[in-house]
Amino acid sequence: MDGKYFKKIVGQKVYLSPLSLDDADYFTEWLNDYSVTMTLNSISDVITFEQEKEILQKLSTGYNFAIIDDQKKKLMGATGLYNVDMINRTAQYGIFIGDKNFWNRGYGTDAIKLVLDFAFNILNLHHVSLQVIDFNKRAIKSYEKAGFKIVGKYSEYKQICGQRFDMVLMEILAQDYQSVFFKKTFDDVKLGKSGMDLKLV
Repeated sequence: MDGKYFKKIVGQKVYLSPLSLDDADYFTEWLNDYSVTMTLNSISDVITFEQEKEILQKLSTGYNFAIIDDQKKKLMGATGLYNVDMINRTAQYGIFIGDKNFWNRGYGTDAIKLVLDFAFNILNLHHVSLQVIDFNKRAIKSYEKAGFKIVGKYSEYKQICGQRFDMVLMEILAQDYQSVFFKKTFDDVKLGKSGMDLKLV
């Protein structure tokens, strides 16, 4: 893997790193693979390498992360928050795992929990929501494991291959989430376990 990764937020199986423009070739391959994008809004997009570099550049200025396998140090996908509203303290969540070798193995759930930890304990958001097409049972199960709850649906919202599907609406509130990274890190810093000296300014 050519990209350089940094342990921004660390979970049990993965860590989240700032996005790297060096990975544009991987993302271009994944986002032109219909088996990957069938459940994404980008299913109809034809994305070139140069376009993907521009997309990554834009995403790198927001709350978006590369998902890295903690053991193999290998990129598997991306995740993050969008439509962040700091006044009402809300955001929407998105994730995709492009490397199929990491499907159905719990990596997605781990990544979801890390972004929620960032959302609720660093950005101090109150409400995070998402939309997922109803035939994507694997994703819905993963979201539920991370703490999301189904709160409604848009009936017959999306059409693929002549069939119409509902869009499932899910949400999680700050009080329903338990930190998996930041609170321990914060406690370690307070107790001086991080190697950092706390100084009042």
